[in-house]
Amino acid sequence: MRIREFVAIAAALALAGCAVMRAKEAGEARTQMVGLTKEQVLACMGPPASRANEGSTEVWSYNSGNGYVAGSTFSTANVTAQRGYITGYGTNFGVTSQRFCTVNVVMNNSRVSQVNYLGPTGGLLTAGEQCAFAVQNCIHQ
Repeated sequence: MRIREFVAIAAALALAGCAVMRAKEAGEARTQMVGLTKEQVLACMGPPASRANEGSTEVWSYNSGNGYVAGSTFSTANVTAQRGYITGYGTNFGVTSQRFCTVNVVMNNSRVSQVNYLGPTGGLLTAGEQCAFAVQNCIHQ
């Protein structure tokens, strides 16, 4: 049984490590993408889900994420045994949340001036990790 526990812990640590690396990539993209042309953004991110214009400023929005759902379940029980009879009651409830990211690429005069992230993009130590899926090809050129 100890081998299964070890494998489960190793797998959890590997997944956490991946999330940390994705968060790092997303952070790097916020600076490394500044200065890219529209054509370069199209080449590394593809066409945006939506576009907005205001004067010479244009914002391209991309949806990003891997569908990660974080969940917790809480249970309580009260059991009494007397004279051969067992009575009791219990309650439980669960909470889930889905992580995702909207990546907004802000362009002025056809060049990236800023990259912003919106949404529940990651955990406490992995903020932005869901954004990396959309921007990773732009920083690995």
